[in-house]
Amino acid sequence: MTGFGVANLPYGVFRRAGEEPRVGVRYGDGVLDLAALADDGLIEDPSGALAQPSLNAFMAQGPRAWAATRERLQRLLSGVDAEPRLIALDDVQLLLPFAVADYVDFWSSIHHAANSGRIFRPDGDPLPPNWRHMPIGYHGRSGTVAVSGTPVRRPHGQSHGSDGPVVGPTRKLDVELELGFVVGTPSALGEPVAVERALDHVFGVVLLNDWSARDMQAWESRPLGPFTGKSFATSISAWVVPMAALEPFRVPGDAQEPAPPAYLREDPWALDIALGIELNGESVARSNGRHLYWSVAQQIAHLTANGASLRTGDLLGSGTISGPEREERGSLLELSWNGAEPLTLRDGTQRTFLEDGDEAVLRGMAGTGDDAVALGEVRGQVVG
Repeated sequence: MTGFGVANLPYGVFRRAGEEPRVGVRYGDGVLDLAALADDGLIEDPSGALAQPSLNAFMAQGPRAWAATRERLQRLLSGVDAEPRLIALDDVQLLLPFAVADYVDFWSSIHHAANSGRIFRPDGDPLPPNWRHMPIGYHGRSGTVAVSGTPVRRPHGQSHGSDGPVVGPTRKLDVELELGFVVGTPSALGEPVAVERALDHVFGVVLLNDWSARDMQAWESRPLGPFTGKSFATSISAWVVPMAALEPFRVPGDAQEPAPPAYLREDPWALDIALGIELNGESVARSNGRHLYWSVAQQIAHLTANGASLRTGDLLGSGTISGPEREERGSLLELSWNGAEPLTLRDGTQRTFLEDGDEAVLRGMAGTGDDAVALGEVRGQVVG
C-alpha cells in the first residue's frame, strides 16, 4: 500500500487473538512483530521493550536506539539480510500505541486562529495580541485519548441560552484536523529545553482529532479557556511515524513577524504533509502541515521555558491546521462559518456540525510514489 514502504516504517501496538499486545511496525498491508524478530535474533532488544503493550519503554531509549532499530528494519525489508514474515492487518487488532502521559493542545495555525477570531470577534483584531509572540496552548486530559476507530459519544454539558445556561447534549460537535507530536525522551524538571535541542525529544507523529463541543467551549472559555468542551475525547491514529521518516519533508516556514523572543528563535520550518477530512466517506476539506506558524520545537521550548518537564508519552497537538482557502479549513466551525454557511453533501443533506451516526476520518500523506510516507487515518463515529 502506498506510503507504508521502507521510507516510513511507523510503530504501533497490536494484538492477535489469544496473544498479548506487543510492538509492531507496519509495512505494506502487514505488520512486523518486533518482539518475535528480537526472539529470533534479527533485531536487538536486550531490555524486552518491544514485547511491552505500549511503545513507552522503547521510546524512552532515545534517538540512538530509534535510529539503530530503524536501520536494521530497513536492511531486513530491503532484502539485505533475511526477510522477515508479515502478519496480515486483517489478523490483528490495533491498540493505542503508547500510554499518554501529559496532553497539550496548541493553537499554531495562523489561518485557523484568524478564522476563529473573525467568527467570534468580527469587529476586532482576528488574532489575540499575544498570538505572534508565543505558541498558545491548553492542557487536556490524557485519559480520554483513544485510538482510531473508537466511537465518540456526544458530550453533555452547559452552553449559553437566551435565559441563562442550558444543560444538555452539545448541538455543535466538531472535528479538528491536527498533527500530534509524541515525546520519547523526557527532560529534567526545572531545566528548560532549548529550541535547537527540542527535536531530540520527539519520537514521532500521529494524526490527531481534537473533538470539540463548540457551544460548550464558547460558554465556558471565559476566562480560563477550554475545559469540558474539549476533554471528552481526542482520537489519534494507530501508527506513530518516526520523525526520521518525515525529515525529507521538512520545508521552510513562513516568516515570523515580529521576531519571537530569543528562546523561541529558529529558522522557520514546517512539515509538508497533505491532510484531509472526510465526512461519511466524502472529502470536505484539504489542508497541509505547511500551514503551521509555530513548530513543534518552538512549542517544546515554550512549554518548558518555566521549568516544566517533558515525560515519555507526552502528546503535543498542533492545533487545527487550516490554510488560506475555504476548502483548506480544518474544522466544521470554519467550513460552516459557525453554522452560517452549511455544507451540502453529495446525498443532498446539509451539515453545520456533526450529527449522530456521522463518521469523520482524517488522513495524512507526505510525498508521492515509492518515497511517500503515510500517516494512515484517524476515524471516529458519533454515537448519541
